[in-house]
Amino acid sequence: MTDLHELNYMKNDLASRREQFFPRQIISHHVKDFQSWFIFENDVKLHVSVISDKIIRFRYATEEGFNRDFSYAIKNNEIGEISYYEFKEEEDKYIILTKELILEILKSDGRKKIFNHNGLILNEDEKGFHWEYETKNGNDIVMMSKKIQSSEYFYGLGDKSGHMNLRGKKVELWGSDTYAYDTETDPLYKNIPFFLSLHKGEAIGIFFDNSFRSFFDFGKERGNVYSFWAQGGEMNYYFIYGPELISVTEQYTQLTGLPELPPLWALGFHQCKWSYYPESKVKEITSEFRRRKIPCDAIYLDIDYIEGFRCFTWSKEHFPDPKRMISELKDQGFKTIVIIDPGIKVDKEYWVYNEGRNNNFFCRRADGKLMKGSVWPGLCNFPDFTKPAVREWWADLFENMVKEMGVEGVWNDMNEPAVFEEGTFPDDVRFNYDGNPCSHLKAHNIYGMMMAKATYMGVKKHGYPNRPFVITR
Repeated sequence: MTDLHELNYMKNDLASRREQFFPRQIISHHVKDFQSWFIFENDVKLHVSVISDKIIRFRYATEEGFNRDFSYAIKNNEIGEISYYEFKEEEDKYIILTKELILEILKSDGRKKIFNHNGLILNEDEKGFHWEYETKNGNDIVMMSKKIQSSEYFYGLGDKSGHMNLRGKKVELWGSDTYAYDTETDPLYKNIPFFLSLHKGEAIGIFFDNSFRSFFDFGKERGNVYSFWAQGGEMNYYFIYGPELISVTEQYTQLTGLPELPPLWALGFHQCKWSYYPESKVKEITSEFRRRKIPCDAIYLDIDYIEGFRCFTWSKEHFPDPKRMISELKDQGFKTIVIIDPGIKVDKEYWVYNEGRNNNFFCRRADGKLMKGSVWPGLCNFPDFTKPAVREWWADLFENMVKEMGVEGVWNDMNEPAVFEEGTFPDDVRFNYDGNPCSHLKAHNIYGMMMAKATYMGVKKHGYPNRPFVITR
C-alpha cells in the first residue's frame, strides 16, 4: 500500500514536472501608428500598444490567437498625448521610445525591460510571459514574472488586509464572502487587479486586465521575483509610469473611468447595522441621533425591511407605509438607503421572479437548466448582469422604490456572487458577457461590478435630477 509520504512525494514530483511553455525567437514584426506586433517561431504573438507617453499595453496570445478585444474595465484607451514615438531595430533587440519611456524587447525570447530616460530600470521581465495547460478546466494558465528591483515595494490590489506593503506576500483575486475576516484572510470581497510599485522614488503601476481567478506573488516564493497569473484568458496588462504615485493612480482612473460627483450628503455621516426593524425601531434610532445632536445624513435598511427577503418588496408587518416613513425621515434630515441582493426567490407568485424567468434573464448551467442557489429568501435564481437587456430590466425595477417611495440610495450585497451551499456559483454557469459567451470562471470576478452598474443605471434614471448613490459589497 502507498503511504502518505509516498503520495506527497508523487504529488510534488508531478507538480515539478508540469510543463511550462515560453516564447521562442521572434521571426517577424509589424509596426503601424503607435502599435507593434511580434510573431515568435512557436506561434506566440505579442501586441504592444503605446497608449500615451507614460502608458504601454502588452497583450500576448498563444497558438489560438487573440480574443476579441473586450473589457468591462477599460473606458478610454486614448487618454493622453503621444508627443514622441520611435521604433528601432538593433542586432539583438527592438526598441520603442516615447517621451518618457524606453522599452527594449529581446529578439531571442521577447523578454522586456523598461527604462526612464535617466537610464533607471523601471520594470524588467524575469521569465517574462509563459503559460501552461490546466487540465481541470481546459484553459491556459497565463503567467508573467518580473525581477524585483532593489528596495522595491508594492501596494494596491484593493480589498486586502494586513500591511499596505505587499512585498513578501502572495494574494488571490476571487471575490469571496468572508464574514469576520482577519489580517490573514485572503481572498476577500473585491477584485481590483491593479498594483503600484515604488523603487528609488519612481512609481509605476500595472493593471492586469483579466477577470479569471488570478494570483499575485510579490517575492513570497522567490525573494527577487514577483509574478502574476490567471487561470484562463489573456496575458493582457498595462504598464503605467508616474513617476509620482498620485500620477500613476490618476492615469489608471482615466483608463478605467472617473467616478461621477456624488451627492453632497454622501460625504456626511451614515448609520448602518444589521438590522433596523420594525419602523418604530428606525424612528427610535433616528430620533436619538437628533436628540443627542449627533450628525447623521443617512440611515440604512438591511434585509429585514423586505417581505420574505423578496427583493423590491416591503414587509407589510414591519414597514406598512414605507413612502410615509421615508418622507418623515427626510423631514428629520435623513436619506434612506436600502439593501438589494441579486438572489431572486423562486416563487411563482412573485412578480420579479416571473419577469426574470419569462424573459430568460437568469443564469443557466451548461446543460441549460436555471442556476439555483440558496441565499436569504431560500432557493433563488440569479440575473445575468452581463447581458445588456438584463441590466435595463434591473434598472427599471427601481422605479417604484426610488421615484415613488423616495429611496435615495441603494446598497448591493451578496454579489461576489455568494450562495450558502458552496460559497459561489458552480464553474459551469454560463454568462452572456456582452456578446462574449463564457463560464462562471471568467465572469465571477466581475459579477458584483455589473450588478452595481445596473443598479446605478436605475437609481440615476429614476432619481433624476438627484445624483445617484450606490455602494456595493
